Amino acid sequence: MEEKKVAVVGAGLVGSLLAVLLAKKGVNVDVFERRPDLRKAKAIGGRSINLALSNRGFKALELAGFADEIKAIAIPMYGRKMHDVEGNLTYQPYGKEDEAIYSVSRGQLNQKLMNLADDYENIHYRFNHACEDVDLTNNEIHFTDTTTGKLEKYTYDHIFGTDGAFSAVRGALQKTPLFNYAQEYLPHGYKELSFPANPDGTHCFDKNCLHIWPRGEFMLIALPNLDGSFTVTLFFPMKGETSFESLDTEEKVVAFFEKTFPDALANMPTLTKDFFENPTSTLVTIRCNPWNFDNKVLLLGDASHAVVPFYGQGLNAGMEDCTIFFDLLDKYNLEDGSLFDLFSEKRVDDGNAIADLALYNYIEMRDLAGDEDFLLRKKIERKFSDMYPNKWMPLYSQVTFSHIPYSEALAAGNKQRKIMDEVMKMEQIHQNWDDPKVIDKILTLLA
Repeated sequence: MEEKKVAVVGAGLVGSLLAVLLAKKGVNVDVFERRPDLRKAKAIGGRSINLALSNRGFKALELAGFADEIKAIAIPMYGRKMHDVEGNLTYQPYGKEDEAIYSVSRGQLNQKLMNLADDYENIHYRFNHACEDVDLTNNEIHFTDTTTGKLEKYTYDHIFGTDGAFSAVRGALQKTPLFNYAQEYLPHGYKELSFPANPDGTHCFDKNCLHIWPRGEFMLIALPNLDGSFTVTLFFPMKGETSFESLDTEEKVVAFFEKTFPDALANMPTLTKDFFENPTSTLVTIRCNPWNFDNKVLLLGDASHAVVPFYGQGLNAGMEDCTIFFDLLDKYNLEDGSLFDLFSEKRVDDGNAIADLALYNYIEMRDLAGDEDFLLRKKIERKFSDMYPNKWMPLYSQVTFSHIPYSEALAAGNKQRKIMDEVMKMEQIHQNWDDPKVIDKILTLLA
């Protein structure tokens, strides 16, 4: 494959990782990015949600040889800590004792991947190149050089679209026959806020947890950073009586946080500045099928399956795309006319499944995370799983701490949810949850 010349459109996390994996196979890779070189930016932030790296993402990073370098800039979070209005805390572990998801800055991770890619002579970055169109007949990509305004055209053997939820490469595929596409916005958006570090440089809350302030129709979350700060994100209705639209003065914002998130407000000296200076961003789910055009163009990451961030799997799913494609290259090669078809057929159902899981988990996080019935369900599931690990892996663990295909995890989770619905109907379940009859009930229902 040394003679193959390919283009990766989009130098984000998935594009930069894919470029390295292709380069390891000896492919010559040109990476195009509409933005300037992120590594030269004076500041990063303002709209990006901190990322939660887990097993699927780390597997891809291990293939690229970067796992240790990335883990060095990440903070393990072993569970989520829920904050009620009075400031009372409830802790829920994510998995077994040593299992964690890792908080990492999107910008820092992207910079690190770009720097590590510089070790490969067959990777070439072209920044300030905005993709305008793809001529699918000739596999020719049209770019505007945003520094000169000049239109440039490049031809490649294969084109990989990793240019995000509003992918220009996917836009070309959408004009082809039998290409299915759908997008759905949540009525909620998000805004990045922050907790600064304490004066001594420590974190104001437990740094090894993901913190959640669930409030029904909305929620606040906080993920730790290496410098002692937290990146805080408010997920909130875009319009309505209580919404981004209605909080239009500093006084209203402060009054709302005093009433709704008092223990968070105590650690937000720049709340109003952050609230009015940082953009309000939307949350969209994108599905399409197929993810390829012949063996010429292939979509990966958000370009093919953008999901809302509530399972912490957007990045991990995109990186798993890279893993699966890399594994297919061990069995086939880029000249195999069925390669892109095989990848698309293998991944579309999983992309749809993680989209469904992420949408459900938003309801769980904002509505259920502090609910007594929900917490009891999780406690019973955890006990049963500890007793019978071969019979029951909690859905969260299947998604986050395994490599079970998302579609299989979703199906298993639906079965588990029905079983737990029956268990929760047992008489005085809150008082008798530890009774052996509960375990027997689950065993019976499983059988």
